[in-house]
Amino acid sequence: MKRSLQYKEIGIKFQIQVHDKIKETPKNLAPRKEPMYRTEQKEQLTFSDFYLPFGGSLSGKNRWVVLASIIPWEKFESKYAKQFSESGMGAPAKPFRMALGSLIIKEKLDITDEETVEQIRENPYLQYFIGMEGYSNDVPFDSSMMVHFRKRISLTMLTDINEQ
Repeated sequence: MKRSLQYKEIGIKFQIQVHDKIKETPKNLAPRKEPMYRTEQKEQLTFSDFYLPFGGSLSGKNRWVVLASIIPWEKFESKYAKQFSESGMGAPAKPFRMALGSLIIKEKLDITDEETVEQIRENPYLQYFIGMEGYSNDVPFDSSMMVHFRKRISLTMLTDINEQ
């Protein structure tokens, strides 16, 4: 059964069809053939391969480049990936390196979730650190994702990473 609602704001009329019962699966929850977490089978990105649209290259001596080379990202990605559904329902998850890297940035800089995302957007070294292939002036994720990253990366996993 459909009902029509009419709204009038600032002289603009539009009509919305309201369904009493939605029988379709919403588009963002449509079943997919791929799992929610997709492991990318590529070699570790080197700082010299990081794309900077304005030219130049990253310095191998930068603290974020050095730290990125020390962390064994690929060793823990499979453990992280096991937390996600194989059904393909929902949006694909962000990669482990992006999740853990963002949490490390937040803690090392002692900043809020929102500021963490802004710092990443503005800084090519931080973008490299979280595994992006090149510089982008767009935010890589919404700051609300930081809550999910904290839930998905357990204290046990962090302890294992620190012991490596």
